Amino acid sequence: MRGESRVGAGGAPSSPPKAPPAPLIVTAELPPDVLAWGDALRRAHYPPERNHLEAHVTLFHAFAPSLVPELKRYLAQLAGGHGRPAARLTGLMPLGRGTALAIDSPGMLAVRERIAEHFHGALTAQDSRPPRLHITIQNKVTREAARELQRELGANLEPRAFAFAGLGLHLYRGGPWEAAGRWSFRGSSAA
Repeated sequence: MRGESRVGAGGAPSSPPKAPPAPLIVTAELPPDVLAWGDALRRAHYPPERNHLEAHVTLFHAFAPSLVPELKRYLAQLAGGHGRPAARLTGLMPLGRGTALAIDSPGMLAVRERIAEHFHGALTAQDSRPPRLHITIQNKVTREAARELQRELGANLEPRAFAFAGLGLHLYRGGPWEAAGRWSFRGSSAA
């Protein structure tokens, strides 16, 4: 019945079930102009009912929640001593039922490798492999819709240079991500 509390063993009120711990996602943060451009493309081409996130570049998909304190310390230290990694948007990346903007950045891949080495043994199988850096602008559509967007954008998309702004940490709870931290690259060297 409405308004009644749930009763557990021994007649004591029981608490609502706890949400499972949220995995952690690490991203490479985009500069404001590239972020705004990527967001505009997502709003135009991503199914609206699925577009819960801003444009992003995922470095790691699922760290264990128990690593929050260590991740925050390490990402802050790494970003604070590292310059902004140079990157270049090189074109479109077909995703089967979606489309992404492909990014080339040896510097960001080197930063990611340092994170992977530090957390060796805590990586999922998916996160053990180096990623193909990209910004997803369309997903969960038909293959024909994805190919159509690739034809439409491919003719006018020009390579674009930029530098990554920092590192981000997010909690994944099944919908929009919950921000857990952001650290700007502040060092003098991007190597």
